[in-house]
Amino acid sequence: MSNNDSAQAGHPVSNFPVIRNIEAAAIPRWLVAGWRDCRTAGIASLFYGSCFAAAGWLMYIVFAEAYALFAGLTTGFLLVGPFLAIGLYDLSRRMERGEPPRLAPTLAAWRPNLPNVGLLAALLTIVLLIWARASMVVFALFFTGGLPSFAEVVRSVLTFEQAEFSLVYFAVGGFFAAFVFAIGAVSLPLMFDRKTDAITAAIASLVVCGRNPGPMVLWAGSIVLIVSIGFATLFVGLIVATPLVGHATWHAYRELVEDDADRGPATS
Repeated sequence: MSNNDSAQAGHPVSNFPVIRNIEAAAIPRWLVAGWRDCRTAGIASLFYGSCFAAAGWLMYIVFAEAYALFAGLTTGFLLVGPFLAIGLYDLSRRMERGEPPRLAPTLAAWRPNLPNVGLLAALLTIVLLIWARASMVVFALFFTGGLPSFAEVVRSVLTFEQAEFSLVYFAVGGFFAAFVFAIGAVSLPLMFDRKTDAITAAIASLVVCGRNPGPMVLWAGSIVLIVSIGFATLFVGLIVATPLVGHATWHAYRELVEDDADRGPATS
């Protein structure tokens, strides 16, 4: 039985994938392909983007006065985004196969490999909670001037008005972001597409980043920039930004990980 047959049967596959080397010029290609998928999927893609935006608005309402926690949770979008984008990966794969981009089947895209997806999702959730707590500690220790407004927090971070606070916040946040990106760059698309187990998928993602350090750093920066624009528009921009990143991530996975069909027959 082939790997794809095993995946369809619902059994996690542990064969390690073949990782390709890519150049930075691939990144615009992923974004163009992602935008094309957004336009083709239409409402189905915008549904997922609306869910991200709604989550941002909800957090703003609930934590409107707890700016330190709110800042940690909003930036935590970047940590749990790959898990929440599985439905977008499903849409891209369906369009890739010439199937109609229907929303309903994608809502349960995570179910065939639930144990492994759940394991990685649990890890990302733990990292998010630790980061949210760390964010509050950084605010308590390094932010001066009393209880800030959200605008003051953003201005302080972006303009380095409080240089020590900004440096520490970026350093701590960057550590969490780098860790999550390294294990999640292709792991969830791989787990969704081939029903790969969580450990193999995470290691494959690390190998992808290790073999393509420059392009992957630029790709991570592109994701941060696009999502930041969504934040800067009071989350309205996330309606388009997150589907764009999700679909583009699928195309990144397709170029970075060799398809089973491209490999020769297995040898005993």
